Amino acid sequence: MLLAFTGWLGFQAMGVKTNLEQAQSDAREVKEALIEGKSEDAARWAKAAQDHTREARATTDGFPWRIASSIPFLGSPLKTTQQIANLATGLADKILVPASRAATAISPEALIDGSRINLQLLQSEQPRLSELSAAAAKIDAEARLISKPAFISQIIRARTQLQDQTALLARTLENASLAAQLAPPMLGIDGPRKYLMAFQTSSEARGTGGLAGAFAVLTFDKGAPSLDTLTTNLELHGASADIDLGPEFNNVYGYTNPYGDFRNSNMSAHFPNAAQIWRSMWQQRSGANVDGVIALDPTALSYILGALGPVTMPDGEKVTQENVVQLTQNTVYIRFPEQTDQQARKEYLQTIAREIAKKATGAIPSPRTLLEAIGRAADGGHLSVWSSSPTDQKLLEETPLAHTIPTDDAPYAQIVINNLSGTKMDYYLKREIEYEADGCTSERRNSTVNVKLSNTGEATSLPPFYSETVTWPNQSAGGPVLNHQFRIQVPRGTMISSVRLIATNGAQLISVTSNGKRTSAIVNTERGHPTFEVQLAIPPGQTAELSFRLSEPTASGTPRTPVQPLIDDVEPVMSVPTCP
Repeated sequence: MLLAFTGWLGFQAMGVKTNLEQAQSDAREVKEALIEGKSEDAARWAKAAQDHTREARATTDGFPWRIASSIPFLGSPLKTTQQIANLATGLADKILVPASRAATAISPEALIDGSRINLQLLQSEQPRLSELSAAAAKIDAEARLISKPAFISQIIRARTQLQDQTALLARTLENASLAAQLAPPMLGIDGPRKYLMAFQTSSEARGTGGLAGAFAVLTFDKGAPSLDTLTTNLELHGASADIDLGPEFNNVYGYTNPYGDFRNSNMSAHFPNAAQIWRSMWQQRSGANVDGVIALDPTALSYILGALGPVTMPDGEKVTQENVVQLTQNTVYIRFPEQTDQQARKEYLQTIAREIAKKATGAIPSPRTLLEAIGRAADGGHLSVWSSSPTDQKLLEETPLAHTIPTDDAPYAQIVINNLSGTKMDYYLKREIEYEADGCTSERRNSTVNVKLSNTGEATSLPPFYSETVTWPNQSAGGPVLNHQFRIQVPRGTMISSVRLIATNGAQLISVTSNGKRTSAIVNTERGHPTFEVQLAIPPGQTAELSFRLSEPTASGTPRTPVQPLIDDVEPVMSVPTCP
C-alpha cells in the first residue's frame, strides 16, 4: 500500500509539474499579446493559464497531498509545491485575466500614434493599472513567504524563479501605474510643458553621470514633442543660480562654486540638486522658465538610436547605435584635438544631438522598441527626470527616473566619482565595486566596500587634448579648498579623481586603504548619509584599489548599491544579508 501510494503521489506530482510549466508558457504568450495589443489572443492565453493553474491547485489541495505534505521533512517539497500552485492560481486570476482585458488600450502601438502619445487613453486606463499594480504587490509579498523545501533542487529552483518573476511583475506594473499618473500632466494634456534637456559627457565624470555638454528645450503639447532650442554649455557660462540647496549641500560642494560654475553644478549624485541649479541658471540667462529638467548621456542615445535607426550628418557621416558613444566621448577629441578647436568640437556634438532629436520627435517606427530603449536607459541611470511640480516630483521619486539619494536607513553603498582634472579620461575608466557586511545578530556590524578603478588608456595613443599638467585641490582637515592649490606633474593621461562613498545612515569609518596603504578620508554628510571621500591619481595602464572598512547599523531593508552612470557597465557584487 505504501509503494502504491508513493507511486500514485509521484504520478500526481508529474501532473502538477506539467500544468505549472504549461501555465508559465501561457503567461509568456499573454505578455507578447499584451505588447502587441491583441486582446483576443491575450484573453485566450490568460484563460489557458488560469485552467492549468487551477488544475495544479486542485491536485495539491487534495486530501492525500495535504496528508503527505504534513509529514515532517519528507513532506517539505510537497508543501512548497502546494504554495507555488496556490500563488500561480492567484497570479492567473488577479493579474493575467484582468490584464488581458486591457490589451488593446495599453499596447505601445496604441499609446503612440506617429510621434504623439495618446495621453487620454493612458489616463483612462490608470485606475485599472493601479488595481493591477496593487494585486501584483500583494502576490509578490505572498511569494516571499513560500517556504524553502528541505530537498529536491528542481522545486528549490522553481520557488526562486517564481519569486524573481513576481518581483519583476510587481515592479513593472508599479512603474506602468506611475507612468499612467505622471505622463498625462507632464506631457501636456492640459497645456504645453517645457523641459530643459542636458546632454551629459560621461567621459568627464560628475555625480549625476558627466559634465553637462549641451542643453536644449523640449516641449510636450498634448503628448506631441518638439525641440525648441539647442545650444552648447557656453550658454550657461557665467550664469549664477538664484537658489540655495541648504547648509549640508553647501558644506560638501560649496568650495567648487556649484551655483556659479555649471561645470561643477552636478557633482552631487542626487539629480534634483543639479536639475534645480540648471533650471535657475537657464532662467537667469534666457529669461524663460521651464517645468522640469531631463538629462541623458551618449549611452541613452545609443539605446534610442537602436530603436529609431541611424542618423545622417550633413556631411554624410552616419551616427549609429554602435558608434555614437565612441564618436561623442573619444573620437571628437582626436578629430578636434586642440583647445582652439573647442568651438568646432561643440558644434559637431551639437549637430549630432540635433539630428538625433529630430529623429526622436518624428514618426516612431516601433513604439515598443522605443519604450524598451527608454526603460533600459532609465534603469541604468542614463536618463533622469526632475519636475518643478511637487506632486509630479513625488511620484517621479518612486520610479527609476528620479535618481535620488534616498533618506531611509536600509543598507546602502554608492560610489560617486568626480573628475578633478578637467580631462576626458573617464572614457577609459573601468570600475569594480563590492559591498559586504556581517550578519544580523547584533545592533551594529562591520562592513567593507571595495573599489577597483582601472585606467585602460595608453599614454602614447591619447589625444593631445589630455594635458600633462593639472591643478589638483589640496586635502586638509577641513577638506579641499581652492585657495590652497598646487600644480603637480603627472604622466600623460593620468586620471585625477574624487572617489566618494555614500554609506548607510549611521555608518562610521574604521579605516580606508589605497592600494593596501592606510590613507585619510574627507568626512561629510549628504541627505543624512555619511560620506567618505578620497582623492587619487591613476596613471594610464594602472589600477587603484580602495577599501573602506565601516561599522554600520544592522538595519532592515533591502541592501542597495546604486551605480553611477558612466561609460563602463558595472554589476556590483553584494554579500550583504537582508535583515528583518
